[in-house]
Amino acid sequence: MRALLTVYDKRGIEAFARGLAELGWELVSTGGTFEALRAAGLRVQKVEDVTGFPEMLDGRVKTLHPRIHAGILARRDRVAHLEALDRHGIATIDLVACNLYPFVATVSRPGVTFDEAIEQIDIGGPTLLRAAAKNHRDVIVVCDPDDYEPLLEALREGRADDALRRRLAWKAFAHVSAYDSAVAEWLWPDEGFPPSLTLPLELVQPLRYGENPHQRAAFYRDRSLAAAGRGGIALAVQHHGKEMSYNNFLDADAAWNAVNEFPEPSCVIVKHTNPCGAASRGDLVEAYRLAVAADPVSAFGGIVAFNRPVDERLAREIREFRSPLDGQTRMFYEIVVAPGYTPEGLAVLKGKSRDLRILEAPPLARGTRSLRQVGGGWLLQDADELGPDDVTWTVVTKRAPTDEERRDLAFAWRCVKHVKSNAITVAKDARLLGMGSGQPNRLKSVELALEKAGEAAKGAVLASDAFFPFAWNDAVERACRAGITAIIQPGGSLRDQDAIDCCDQYGVAMVFTGVRHFRH
Repeated sequence: MRALLTVYDKRGIEAFARGLAELGWELVSTGGTFEALRAAGLRVQKVEDVTGFPEMLDGRVKTLHPRIHAGILARRDRVAHLEALDRHGIATIDLVACNLYPFVATVSRPGVTFDEAIEQIDIGGPTLLRAAAKNHRDVIVVCDPDDYEPLLEALREGRADDALRRRLAWKAFAHVSAYDSAVAEWLWPDEGFPPSLTLPLELVQPLRYGENPHQRAAFYRDRSLAAAGRGGIALAVQHHGKEMSYNNFLDADAAWNAVNEFPEPSCVIVKHTNPCGAASRGDLVEAYRLAVAADPVSAFGGIVAFNRPVDERLAREIREFRSPLDGQTRMFYEIVVAPGYTPEGLAVLKGKSRDLRILEAPPLARGTRSLRQVGGGWLLQDADELGPDDVTWTVVTKRAPTDEERRDLAFAWRCVKHVKSNAITVAKDARLLGMGSGQPNRLKSVELALEKAGEAAKGAVLASDAFFPFAWNDAVERACRAGITAIIQPGGSLRDQDAIDCCDQYGVAMVFTGVRHFRH
């Protein structure tokens, strides 16, 4: 039995090769893999000794040779194939271990040149994988280092059956498909969206169920983003707690996206993908307390997210904090997510509950895309990444907002961007006081936000994700009568002047951004 080993990712390759050698396999290898195996004291043959032809073109041509591919592709159950091999003095290759150049990681690197990227387009590797996977009944193909040890065990126990070979062949084709789709997307020359799109998704884990117990579900990761170290919640490390559910992933993603909206140290609490509490403070403990206070009822059982690491003091506050409603009930959460934890902070949080899911998530990447499924197709759009500093504010009322109001308007606008439409947020002093979301009309969202804010709405500001279609005896006047002192909204309604006149009558400042933040 003969194995061809040629890998870029050399994790575990020495142990795998040693295991094969102990089972009596002959080893053939190329380039850096050959040098690594020889340095490990293994007996290994160079591929050029098999082909009788040297590597050439800076390594572009190594395994692209009939003595390699005939040895892989020959069907052992066909006499004519075996006779052809014998006639040309070609030996079979019975296992191929191969993985590909790091194309995605290369093109994701800042400042990479076109020529550098082109050199990371693998040719021989995909060809080897496809050939071995096509003939998987006779040739074992392995592209994932995590499969080395299970495969060795199967070989030792005589369990390298058709089912195992087929699964490994599927994995090889999936690996090549994802790789090729990444290259194709990178090569697309236009600014617009390509005429076809392939999503390189890999299964991370099956889930207990979907949104409801009668629905099956699974969690997949975008392989290209993962290879580039991007992807937010999809790349989060779970330090503690129960297995994540379908709804947990949705809520954690919403919380992580929202809290990363704020440049200052901040806490955001999410329930059913909507922020119900948010605050920015130099002291994260204070930010956490204020975020809970915005809506303690909704915060109970929610997801708490921070954009700074959690230390022991903050962890103790999360563990011991009691509901502001009765001062007795300890707050319960499904998930805490942060960019990091001190060892002491992590230990304290683990003691809060054996079920509390503790996630450590990487920073969000800019320039990403958003995909949503509809019946029979998908909707693709750029991610909504505009913040208050990315747009021009136009004061449209007689009174301009004060510096303090401007800061609060920016905070409220960051919040409203992550609330489901029709979205309204009320804020003051860098904390969310109330929000209205998902209502069929904007007036009802305003009323809900003001109701949650209560008396604190007096002197606060209000943000709207889209324009107000009516003003008098409607949403704008309702906000003015409640004591709102400044409003930020996109503008663009046929009745914009009514909203401006209403604000002027009440002495309220209004700012247009020209940018809408719908979230359906």
